[in-house]
Amino acid sequence: MLIKRLELEQKLRTIKNRAHNAEQLLSNVRNWLEEDLRLENRIESTLAQSNNTDRNSFVFDLLDSDKIYHIDHIKTLCIAYRLRFLDSNYFKSEIPASAKRKIKEVEFAHNTNLEGFKIMAPSRLFKLEDKNDPMLFAPIGNGYYYLIHKWGHDLHPLRRWMAWPFKNMVNLLFLILLISFFSTLVVPEGLFSRRSSTAEFFIIFFFVFKSITAVVLFYGIALGKNFNTAIWNSKYFNA
Repeated sequence: MLIKRLELEQKLRTIKNRAHNAEQLLSNVRNWLEEDLRLENRIESTLAQSNNTDRNSFVFDLLDSDKIYHIDHIKTLCIAYRLRFLDSNYFKSEIPASAKRKIKEVEFAHNTNLEGFKIMAPSRLFKLEDKNDPMLFAPIGNGYYYLIHKWGHDLHPLRRWMAWPFKNMVNLLFLILLISFFSTLVVPEGLFSRRSSTAEFFIIFFFVFKSITAVVLFYGIALGKNFNTAIWNSKYFNA
């Protein structure tokens, strides 16, 4: 059996083609990384800037109906749990890579660049101008928002009850009356007179009520606090 002679030119051509393919592969990877970095920078810039966009060009057939919420739904939740719904540029915590990756996926699927991002979270997570569970939204239009991503830990189950007194004036007044009543009950009998009476109870109750009300008013005014209905979409600390 004759051994086929080595064709050097053919081997040289093969080596050149392999090198060319490797260079092309490296070039493709480099271009992909550069494009991904450019996209990442654009998303970060959009999240960090104020934008009044109230709609995005979504492909409605691709939207998950369970993630579409009207502004009234968001407002109700914010008021119930004392949350704020503000532009993403006010968010002071780090927006995780998972959220940015989700933005890329949605943009790629809908062939669009998303804008007008908003975040729902407790006040402490926002950079509020002077006077635990973030959710990132993008506007669809007509008061509807699409939930892009949710991260962090769930809110404490008692947060709604803790925020209940600050929902409105009626709730706060009821709480003050309730605290005043129980505070009056623990006042020792005969502290102000030898014999207890209904009139004495109501006098002490009225005094305790005024004292607690004064403390609440001082706390509210000094720290610029307001009710949930007034702060849920306010960018001001003392709104």
